[in-house]
Formats: sequence, structure tokens, C-alpha cells
Amino acid sequence: MLKQTSDGILVNIKIVPNSSKNDIVLEDEFVKIKITAQPIEGKANKALIEFLSKKFKIPKTSIEIVKGETSKEKTLFFKTSDEVKQNLIISCFS
Repeated sequence: MLKQTSDGILVNIKIVPNSSKNDIVLEDEFVKIKITAQPIEGKANKALIEFLSKKFKIPKTSIEIVKGETSKEKTLFFKTSDEVKQNLIISCFS
């Protein structure tokens, strides 16, 4: 679910588009992220990155979808060397 690297953090998530609100829900086996945007023409992916960027106060360019661009199950990479932000991200996804 969560793997720390020298350059940042890899997180496996499951996205739920068309939700009533943007939210992060911790499940037993994965992290579920609810997004209000529709999964059309990359809108949900864009909304996902914007939501996480605001939540963790990091630039959108520091968040990358490395696997699952068109799938509900995705692997995200958070590029950050700032220990405080890494700890914040880890605490939200643990």
C-alpha cells in the first residue's frame, strides 16, 4: 500500500469518481480516494492530483500517476524530500 523511496513515496490507491465529496477513506487493504469529478477525458485524474496537492500543500507537479492512468486502481508517486511533508503523507495513508 505504501512504500518510501529515496525520492519520495509510492502509494497504491483506489479512486472512486462521481462521489458526493472529495475525501480519503482508509480501508483494510487499500486507500480509497473519493473524487467528485467524472472519469471522462482525464477529469478524475486531474481532480485527484489537485485534491491531494491542496491536502498535503505540495505542488501538483510533485504528484504523479505512475500506474493505472485509466484504471480505478492507481499507484501514485509523491516527489518530496521534505521529511515533514513525507510524514504528513504517510500518516494520512497509514
